[in-house]
Amino acid sequence: MDLILKGHTPKGGYTTNFYRKNTFMKLLGEYLRSRFGCKVYKVALNGGFTCPNRDGTIDMRGCIFCSAGGSGEFAESPDLSITEQVERGKERVRQKMKDGKYIAYFQAYTGTYAPVTKLRALFTEAIMHPDVVAISIATRPDCLPPETLNLLSELNEIKPVWVELGLQTIHEETARYIRRGYDLPVYDRAVKNLRERGIEVITHVILGLPGESEDDMVETVKYVCASGANGIKLQLLHILRGTDLEQEYNAGRVKILTEDEYIRILRKCVAAIPEDVVIHRLTGDGDKRLLVAPLWSGDKKRVWNRIQREVLS
Repeated sequence: MDLILKGHTPKGGYTTNFYRKNTFMKLLGEYLRSRFGCKVYKVALNGGFTCPNRDGTIDMRGCIFCSAGGSGEFAESPDLSITEQVERGKERVRQKMKDGKYIAYFQAYTGTYAPVTKLRALFTEAIMHPDVVAISIATRPDCLPPETLNLLSELNEIKPVWVELGLQTIHEETARYIRRGYDLPVYDRAVKNLRERGIEVITHVILGLPGESEDDMVETVKYVCASGANGIKLQLLHILRGTDLEQEYNAGRVKILTEDEYIRILRKCVAAIPEDVVIHRLTGDGDKRLLVAPLWSGDKKRVWNRIQREVLS
């Protein structure tokens, strides 16, 4: 569930606090309209990328929690052109949104892990679509060479470009366990390089990683908020079928958060986020076809209602 909980002005100053009980969804719509002038929906795309953690550059196994689909289970087929994928995405939400616009979200695998010529073709096709108001690219901090940064800066002059960095944790022992494949200073440099070019940064954090205490998780959130990132995504750890993490879970070496524990941790994390950082996500429900645990997260509506009631009120 991708959400933006704190608004910002069109020039980038995050000012409006959206924490008001029972009015959240209305205010979210107002935020999107204030920036883009209409209702906006995110369309998940697949650029046909792979990942250095899968092709042997770093490892062959990927991160321990990552599914075979590279976290792109909800993305369109890479066999389609970007324009066709956007149109498919529009069709999926036609009943929810008849006159709105879209954010083209390159979600699957590592969205900048390709020659710049390929990236230029894919991103330009997306950003020039008349119904697309911005592009958002999920990637790794170690996959942003100078030529890619220059391309993103160029595209950012046409329409907003968001880069979503998969950090997950600041704790090196955890990072080694999940096979992240890069050290924390790599993330710091990526944020610095992107922000110097005026590109918005959204950082992904997983809550409930094995071996981490509640204080460890809050420490990661505080670090992200001080790093220069514009936004943050908080994601509950899921055990997905076919991952190495599933094997760890089945062997009894991984403890999954209960719903009560997650709500308590989430409350602490949200309290640590300053008003100049946008919260884009507070949980996730995962692909029900792959979800092994925690099964309580699959009841998205009930969980979201509880978050509104106990975290945002």
